Amino acid sequence: MNERKIRVLVAKPGLDGHDRGAKTVAAVLRDHGMEVIYTGLHQTPEMIAEAALQEDVDVVGLSILSGAHMTLFPRVRAELEKRGIGNVLLTGGGIIPAEDMQALEQGGFAKLFGPGTPTDAIATWIRQQMEKRFAAEAAPRGTR
Repeated sequence: MNERKIRVLVAKPGLDGHDRGAKTVAAVLRDHGMEVIYTGLHQTPEMIAEAALQEDVDVVGLSILSGAHMTLFPRVRAELEKRGIGNVLLTGGGIIPAEDMQALEQGGFAKLFGPGTPTDAIATWIRQQMEKRFAAEAAPRGTR
């Protein structure tokens, strides 16, 4: 694997005031050798996208429990694209019904995780996805 550390932004969009899960995931990702930036509570889509740009992250992970995922998640994606970083690995989790997960994944989220997902599985999935991306970046032109 590339020696470059994976940089992950963990963010809590909207008025959701519960961040224990986001903090737990952030800690596990750090334990797996990733650099993690946690934005804290009550972030707007604009604030999240700007932090992702400023921190030069590879992954943006959103956590939501409030039920506003169908509004806030697409807005975060749009703000990332507006800043020219729509290619980051976009993931998230929380209390999201399966049909909403499917719609969000069709709208550009790579994968969404629900309650009960083992945190090590999230870290492993991110690492696997980023290894593929790093390998593609390193491949000589014409072989991609």
